Amino acid sequence: MELHPLADRIVMQQLEAEETTASGIVLPGSAQEKPKMAKVISVGKDVKEVKANDQVIYKSYGPDEVKIDKVEYLVCKEEDILAIVKGDK
Repeated sequence: MELHPLADRIVMQQLEAEETTASGIVLPGSAQEKPKMAKVISVGKDVKEVKANDQVIYKSYGPDEVKIDKVEYLVCKEEDILAIVKGDK
């Protein structure tokens, strides 16, 4: 099943959180904050600056969470995207 966002909506998948700190401390799942970075899956026809496969940083309270075929997605408006991440990690 595919999601086709309408108007200025964006469908994203949240990127996985780091499990260890820079100093090598392993964090349990309950202590990890969800990252506010996601990969764009598809965009609506009115989206101007973001495209599929971009990595973006989004507002904490902007997206709606949906689950389709056991896969979790985030759906938000383009205005909830704060930045596009460019370059290598």
